[in-house]
Amino acid sequence: MIWPERPAAGSGARPEMSHVSDAFAEVLRRLDLPYISLNPGASYRGLHDSLVNYLGNEHPQLIVCLHEEHAVAVAHGYAKVTERPMAVALHSNVGLMHATMALYNAWCDRVPMLAVGATGPLDESKRRPWIDWIHTFADQGALVRDFVKWDDQPESAQAGVDSLARAGMLTRSYPAAPVYVCLDSELQEAELDAEIELPDLERPPDPPAPGADEAAAAGELLARAQRPLILVGRVGRGSAGWDARVQLAEQLRAAVLTDLKVAAGFPTDHELHPAVPGTFLTDSGRELITSADVTLSLDWVDLGGTLRAAGADARVISCTADASPEFGPVSADIAISAHPDLFVAELAKDLAGRESAGGSEGWPPPRSQGGPRGDGLTVRALAAALADALSGRETCLVRLPLGWDGADLHVSHPLDYLGQDGGAGLGSGPGMAVGAALALAGSGRLPVAVLGDGDLLMASSALWTAAHYRLPLLVVVANNRSFFNDEMHQERVANARGRPAENRWIGQHIRDPDPDLAALARSLGLSGHGPVEGEAELEAILAGAAEEAAGGAAVLVDVRVSPHGYPGGKG
Repeated sequence: MIWPERPAAGSGARPEMSHVSDAFAEVLRRLDLPYISLNPGASYRGLHDSLVNYLGNEHPQLIVCLHEEHAVAVAHGYAKVTERPMAVALHSNVGLMHATMALYNAWCDRVPMLAVGATGPLDESKRRPWIDWIHTFADQGALVRDFVKWDDQPESAQAGVDSLARAGMLTRSYPAAPVYVCLDSELQEAELDAEIELPDLERPPDPPAPGADEAAAAGELLARAQRPLILVGRVGRGSAGWDARVQLAEQLRAAVLTDLKVAAGFPTDHELHPAVPGTFLTDSGRELITSADVTLSLDWVDLGGTLRAAGADARVISCTADASPEFGPVSADIAISAHPDLFVAELAKDLAGRESAGGSEGWPPPRSQGGPRGDGLTVRALAAALADALSGRETCLVRLPLGWDGADLHVSHPLDYLGQDGGAGLGSGPGMAVGAALALAGSGRLPVAVLGDGDLLMASSALWTAAHYRLPLLVVVANNRSFFNDEMHQERVANARGRPAENRWIGQHIRDPDPDLAALARSLGLSGHGPVEGEAELEAILAGAAEEAAGGAAVLVDVRVSPHGYPGGKG
């Protein structure tokens, strides 16, 4: 249980349901939403009162954030750990516009989340001068309709409770994604003039399962394969599913490739995981794909683009029930619309009665060791020091920066690594780290986020929420004092055009003055350390910071890393 903000007792008895927003709050409780993250706003002051004075700020408990984008990122990080939704409250049109990037991330990452919006009175005669006019849209959901699963703007008390109940069911159904319900402020504050029928909460439908014939067709193809490959993408977080994937790979003697964009789905140090995972396809990953004769994709992100980039010529089995047209088409020999975990279970049954070819001699190929470490305090040197400092602890790597070499990711449990944010923007990392810390509070597993300096600086105030709610959290900033990924892009363009690549830093550096990240952290209530500029002191500082965080503190360590060792980095 995190540190709570307890409301005054009042009369000591829970008040009767008297206002429409009380009914809305009751539905949120019945939906089993433990928290609602928010940046306060007057458009949902009725609901806010009901959450505090009707429900007692308990289930859901309010989680105060300093920006709507942070509020959504917190719920995103929470869902990455638990596979369960939080609620998020978003103030009017202006709060929703603040939140759009984070909602887009959550949509791309397919996580559940119930976003509760609000608008000024839709009845124009009820609007206060000026403020209610500029904070009221006739169709507020249009702002995010392209990247939420469902939205609604109910116009009565009964429609509102029904809408929230439906939203809770839809966001949990596979594939998960955020939903948005916009509540009229005047409706929230109205007294109940008729009995509300609280709806029976629908259980989300079971994820789609494969048919036996589909499993048999895939099993026959895989059993004959000489060089089978499994691409592990967006899969479930449970230990049973993890074990089933390992058993499937071992039975087929199949090579396995994972991806830094998604959460841990297979042990990276297993002998059947020979290639280095990456945000983008690594050289060893490309070689693995081009060498395979049968490829099984378990909801791999952008399967078609990956296969085309690798020049793959294998037979392809694709298992996903995600029909969103975000990426290019996939030419699969066998396409299965099912949850990957259910397909693996059914496939295991089919393969139990078959004799497998078991992979050809020399398959999988030898393990790749990743790129060179580089000179000085590189990200690879930081990775080694962090691994030493965290040795013996149960940890959860919430985020890693783009410069992280996949060879330095060592996972053996579904919660060892949570992946990226889905939308590949900047500014999500701090809030998602807080959300993961919220989900892991009391578990004994320490959340650790390695963030780039640009990501941290865009949303540093999100970390205040971790300090406020006494959440154990270790944030390590891989600080190269630049938007370095974009330096690399400018170098490529300059080289292609025959122009001076040494100008790549202009408009990219975060220097002169250098932000004092440790002081910034301390100003937000965290323990701040750094900047650390030498390898000799790094491990001791990280070990001390990990000890602090494990003791219940939110801690930030600023590590000045060299661009050497980044993909394409030359200093």
